[in-house]
Amino acid sequence: MMKQKFFYGLIAGLALTGNVAHAANIELVVDYVYPAMFNQVQTDIAQRFHEKYPAYSVRFRAPTTEYEAAAQQALRQAVTHQLPDVSFQGLNRQRLFVDRHIAVDLTPFIQREHNWTQQGYSPSLMSLGQINGQQVGIGFALSTPVVYYNMDLLGKAGIQADNLPKTWDQIIAAADRSRQSNPGTQGLYYDWSVTGNWLWQAMVFSKGGRMLDDTEKKVVFGDSIGQSAIAQMGRMVAHGTMQNLSYSDAAQLFVSGKLAVLSSTTARLSGFEKQIGERFKLVTGPFPLYGDHARVPAGGNVAMMFTHDPQRQKAAWAFIKFATGPVGGTIMTKGTGYFPANTLPIEEPGQLKGFYDVHPNQYTAVKQLPVVTGWYAFPGENGLKITDVINDHLQTVFDKSADPQTALASMVDDVQKLLDK
Repeated sequence: MMKQKFFYGLIAGLALTGNVAHAANIELVVDYVYPAMFNQVQTDIAQRFHEKYPAYSVRFRAPTTEYEAAAQQALRQAVTHQLPDVSFQGLNRQRLFVDRHIAVDLTPFIQREHNWTQQGYSPSLMSLGQINGQQVGIGFALSTPVVYYNMDLLGKAGIQADNLPKTWDQIIAAADRSRQSNPGTQGLYYDWSVTGNWLWQAMVFSKGGRMLDDTEKKVVFGDSIGQSAIAQMGRMVAHGTMQNLSYSDAAQLFVSGKLAVLSSTTARLSGFEKQIGERFKLVTGPFPLYGDHARVPAGGNVAMMFTHDPQRQKAAWAFIKFATGPVGGTIMTKGTGYFPANTLPIEEPGQLKGFYDVHPNQYTAVKQLPVVTGWYAFPGENGLKITDVINDHLQTVFDKSADPQTALASMVDDVQKLLDK
């Protein structure tokens, strides 16, 4: 009960393709990302939506496998006039659709709601969908970076679940102790490539840093904080604690019990738990933070409206409210490792009341809500290219083909050139 109240207070204080039904006056076209996580979730939500609104049905387009691909696909569809009515896009990709006048401002729809403040949408989590004064997204599935621990391996190295390491250097040391205590296993994997730059931002923000200056014209992550962040990443691989693996290979090692520590999004939790089963004890811990200004970037996706047809907008708004509301939020939370951007399910029996008491690993992300900040979206026409550039330079750190500080200097130069174009 205490956890439920804590979660409610935090949120209140912050901000398969095919038809699901056949007979309907309006068939909404919807796309989303990460099919492994969301196929069943989206199908269930659409079915429940049609049951409540028989005049509307949903047809899903084939989902994309990552946020960058989802954004690129939508930009191509805008050119060919084939945009979906509703699109679930990454938090850091909303800006693209505002800059290109694709996203529909949802503010008028919210203003027409007579009881919006009672529908569970907190102002601070709503702010994650606000770009340039417009409410272009409503939070659907939210996440934070966390650290996953194999307590069977770490326990043999003297690490206990009630006294997890609190800094990255302590995590590295624990991972090395685990390797020594468990021959044939590996120590650590940092999911640096997830969505291109999310865990780079997380490392910088966790030390109180920023991506760009207030004018959004100058790179500032090359400062002392950025240097500390890239050095921290370099220490992960310096002595073999972390191997140069793909995420899929590292994840397979982890779920098979051969990797002690893995840091990634809490969105991976449900999949991990299903694959691990009773093989070992899985525990999640918070992302390490440094100083009073430390933050972690919110991850996940929002529901956006792309249709400009008034009748389709009415149906699209009904679907967005349903998917992001108590029913959709409950289905999504129970089916993934994300948490909802809606407060109402938390205290409702049959929804999420008591859920976090029996799923404490999912509660780790919830406890980080007081330090959540926005997932930064780089401005301008080269926003997507900047993500690729950061990813490419991070690769050189983790494959040890470049010194971390040299990689950072090159990253700063290349990103600045793209900003200046």
